[in-house]
Amino acid sequence: MSRWAQDWTLAWRLARRGLDWRFRGLRLLIVCLVLGTAALSAIGTLTSGIERELAARGQAMLGGDLELTLAGREAAPDELAAMRALGAVSQGTRLQAMARRAESTDDAVPVGLKAVDARWPLYGAFTVTGGRKAGAPTGMTAWIDPGVGDRLGVKAGDRLKIGQAELVIGGVIAGEPDRLSEGFALGPTVIVSEEALKASGLVQVGSMARWKYRLRLRAEADPAALAKDLKTRFASSGFQVRTRDKASPGLDRFVSRMGQFLVLVALAALGIAGIGIAGGVSSYLEMRRASIATLKILGAQSGDIVRIFLLQIAAAAGAAIALGLMLGVGITPLLARALEGLLPIPPGFTVDAPALAVASAYGLLIALTFAAPPLLDARRVPAMALLRARVAPVGAGWRVPLWALPVGLGLSGIAGLAVLTSPQPVLAAGFLGGAAAVFAVLALIGRGLSWGAARLPRPSLPLLRMALCNLHRPGAQTSALVVALGFALAAFVMLAAVQTSIDANIAQRVPERAPDYFVLDVPGGAGQDTFRALVRQKAPGAAVRMVPAMRGAVLAFGPQTAMTEVATLKEIPESSWLLRGDRGLTYADELPQGNVLTEGRWWPQDYAGEPLVSVDADQAKAIGLKVGDTVRISLLGTEREARVASLRRIDWTSFGFNYGLVFSPNALADAPHTYAATITLAAPEKRQAVRRAILSGLVKALPESSVIEVGPVLGQARALLGQVGTAIFAAASVAVLAGLAVLAGAIAAARAARQYDSVILRVLGASRGQLLALLAAEYALLCAVLAAVALALGGGTAWLVIVQLFEFEWAPDWGRVFGVLAGGVALVMALAVAGSLSVLRTRPAEALRAL
Repeated sequence: MSRWAQDWTLAWRLARRGLDWRFRGLRLLIVCLVLGTAALSAIGTLTSGIERELAARGQAMLGGDLELTLAGREAAPDELAAMRALGAVSQGTRLQAMARRAESTDDAVPVGLKAVDARWPLYGAFTVTGGRKAGAPTGMTAWIDPGVGDRLGVKAGDRLKIGQAELVIGGVIAGEPDRLSEGFALGPTVIVSEEALKASGLVQVGSMARWKYRLRLRAEADPAALAKDLKTRFASSGFQVRTRDKASPGLDRFVSRMGQFLVLVALAALGIAGIGIAGGVSSYLEMRRASIATLKILGAQSGDIVRIFLLQIAAAAGAAIALGLMLGVGITPLLARALEGLLPIPPGFTVDAPALAVASAYGLLIALTFAAPPLLDARRVPAMALLRARVAPVGAGWRVPLWALPVGLGLSGIAGLAVLTSPQPVLAAGFLGGAAAVFAVLALIGRGLSWGAARLPRPSLPLLRMALCNLHRPGAQTSALVVALGFALAAFVMLAAVQTSIDANIAQRVPERAPDYFVLDVPGGAGQDTFRALVRQKAPGAAVRMVPAMRGAVLAFGPQTAMTEVATLKEIPESSWLLRGDRGLTYADELPQGNVLTEGRWWPQDYAGEPLVSVDADQAKAIGLKVGDTVRISLLGTEREARVASLRRIDWTSFGFNYGLVFSPNALADAPHTYAATITLAAPEKRQAVRRAILSGLVKALPESSVIEVGPVLGQARALLGQVGTAIFAAASVAVLAGLAVLAGAIAAARAARQYDSVILRVLGASRGQLLALLAAEYALLCAVLAAVALALGGGTAWLVIVQLFEFEWAPDWGRVFGVLAGGVALVMALAVAGSLSVLRTRPAEALRAL
């Protein structure tokens, strides 16, 4: 056996004797590694599962390889011919409608009507209750969402009436393959054939309907290239194009943002775990101080010491990593349940080998990198210095020449692994740089506290004087405590600010008070009078607001001589929703309610000059649009241009009619269109009584109109935002748990370091109460400084998550944030006192004999 093998074999024999199955002294290292590895493995497994589901189900989610959507009109013959030249085409129509029992007009329910042809679905399987696979409905058959059956009390075989069409319910929908790509639902779905849609009479010129064309391409075809070619050939058509790899752009953006947040959480847990590991190894080596000194006296070399304790740390780390991986795999289904309905997540337990391998590599690198400084520090200290360390502490600080190279290599490995494996490498690199800066700031604050405490005037009160001296005495743990306390309190602040901001956004974006009903496709002229008369009769005192409604797409924008074509943009800016597909358009003589002009002027009544448009100020800023520029739109297959006359600030929280583009009447009034209306009841408490009267009355008087009940939509929005908040809270809690573990470890390490001081004070006559008061005063001084630091660090991190990552409004409840911070400070004080009770119970004679 070689000398190298002999050295490691002997080291393992000695290391094994110093370990037990309870890993006494290494528990902080194990807890931090378990939390960090579990977070990394769970997040890696979850994100990989989502990406696989999106890739595997892209065709089924979209319903084809390529989808083209038109608002307000069907595809022209040349457009349809171009599609059919590429592959099989499935055509469908989407619109809002009213459904009721065929034999009754007393009750009705708003539904999302989905008309499909015989080729639907091109991909995926459509199922009805009972697990039976089915295809597109034929003739006058309809498939209904369970919500329709619940609201109307109908089942398979019953008859349903939508518009002028009388339908037979063929079954209840169980699985709709393209449901996720359809977007936010404004009512339960009813699927019918194109024949049934025509019989309903709901589709008229100007109706708020959308036509979808899904293509099954040849195997070798490139969907993205074909989509670009179609948009170029039919630049003025107003096509909204999606490909199978972007089946749901909104979902893709949400997945991306949630992925970024999960990466931040994982890296935060990673950094905090490293701090805990360094503290845990330091405490463990301090506990084994006598053993190290004895080994050196008996002839062990510095290399032998390193090998023995490196093997012990590696054994503990291996056990922690294995436990963390199992825990991560085990909690993944819980995370999946929290995000159920928001994301396509595979059910049950998932084992993703690459994600687990990356988590293991992180854990091993963290353990070895952060364990190196205290381990190498113990390697070079002479035996007699180790034996006298309790009464004559070894010089503070890590000795750079010994640990600089291995720690530098380890940190480089961690940073390289984070950047290479992250789906957002720039974000990962930026976060690691920010975490290093925060660590450096906290370390400098710790040194600054020690330096300042040594130079402050001595207080007259003995307890305060001794507490101040404890911050800079030889062997003081001030720097370690500042780092641990700073991270822990900052995590508390971050969690409180994130959670309260999300709660506030739910309250603001989904208001408690909003119009009770939205009504679409109200006919102009006599139809408007009929509608107003019906509302006056069925809901006396109700407020009605009505606006012209149509849909179109922005084709180009900018200065008249240098307009930017939307079709030529390689990527639409993230916040520029106005350029994404077809959008609601309207015209008005007066500035809309709840809007404020920020630039330019509104056109006068009966304006008859060049066509003008007023643009949402935020959207204008996002795309660089200015007053005097031109906007070109596609409306019902024709192009129209208007000059930007003004910019407006919109109150989106009003939940009323808010349009990004409002035109002068002479720009759009000649186009075929219908009206949209809101109904706000005078007595909301009578909503249930009025609901049936309004819905049944509209079905009779204006069967082509459709109603959206705002209450269920608001409930669905609150539920979705609540799920997001719960998922964010659960993920961020991992960092808080890691911070608590580090905090407990730092307090335990400080307790061990001050045991000798406490014993000496006991011998000199100090009571236990005085020692507890001294301890409380010391931690109170630390917390007073660190509370402000934690508020800045935690608040800044929360702001980045809320504003920059999820693009929510920054609206924390500072009262709750300060309350949580105060609770965190109280927890620190409680842990400090609880952790020192064992020191106070130590008998002086027993402790002095152990020195």
